[in-house]
Amino acid sequence: MTQTDPVVAEVVRNGFVESRHHGRVVALNADGTIAFAVGAVDAPMFPRSSVKPLQATAMLAAGWNPDDVAQIALACASHSGEEMHTSVVRRILASVGLDESALQNTPDLPLDDTAARSLLRAGGGKDALHQNCSGKHAAMLATCVTNGWPIDSYRDPQHPLQQQIRRTLEELAGEPSAAVAVDGCGAPLFAISLLGLVRAFAAIAQGRVADAMRAHPDLVGGTGRDVTMVMHDVAGLIAKDGAEGVYAAALPDGRATALKITDGAARARRPVLAWALQQLGVDPEATRRLSDVPVLGHGEPVGFVRNVTAV
Repeated sequence: MTQTDPVVAEVVRNGFVESRHHGRVVALNADGTIAFAVGAVDAPMFPRSSVKPLQATAMLAAGWNPDDVAQIALACASHSGEEMHTSVVRRILASVGLDESALQNTPDLPLDDTAARSLLRAGGGKDALHQNCSGKHAAMLATCVTNGWPIDSYRDPQHPLQQQIRRTLEELAGEPSAAVAVDGCGAPLFAISLLGLVRAFAAIAQGRVADAMRAHPDLVGGTGRDVTMVMHDVAGLIAKDGAEGVYAAALPDGRATALKITDGAARARRPVLAWALQQLGVDPEATRRLSDVPVLGHGEPVGFVRNVTAV
């Protein structure tokens, strides 16, 4: 935690404030000016999976040209590993003559409990296809084949694909990347500021990637996922969650917001994002389900996680 990141969320159990989460939040008006900023929004951070729509933008710019928008939406996804997701991953790979054996993302079970139990009952286990980043990795492979780039080394930060992604990210964010790391799925991860992330989301609020996400919010997340829910509930919104407490979202007119919970707690993201969207003029009723984060006691709601951000 840094001293410049204030408390943005509280966990309340039976009327008692049990925990507090610090964080940073930034938003842009439709004209690109800063609507509000909370905490160290210009400090470098890893955007984690919230960067996937920007990576998809880079791949399209590099010549990847899928024949349906579902494939673009899946490239943006941290999907739940349901059949509706894995079938599109296979379609992306098949379009360039590959199959799931070419995927290099970290094997895992589906995020969706039902899908995970079904896979295990069928004798399956952790694999790259069902891991939540397989859509992005399939699109990376397709982009490599399209350009005649090597596929065995596509995760190398110096690979032409990753250099294209870095250039696009830096251009959209309006700043150079401050660090390079390995993301949870094995792909390179480039650090930018939260302000850079929100600028990038505002820049892609219109176009093929945004259209695909709006057309297929179920593919971007999955059954019961809050990222899918908020895109259903807020007309025209594109949104992408990321590990370690990151969220980014944009409306068609360029209004956008991004947040980072300093301690990485995912439970605080939802009410803070709901608050940020409301500050941008979104009807509070449209964010009601997003902000509803119960705290359980003996399996029953006994409290909630609430936003306490102030500007």
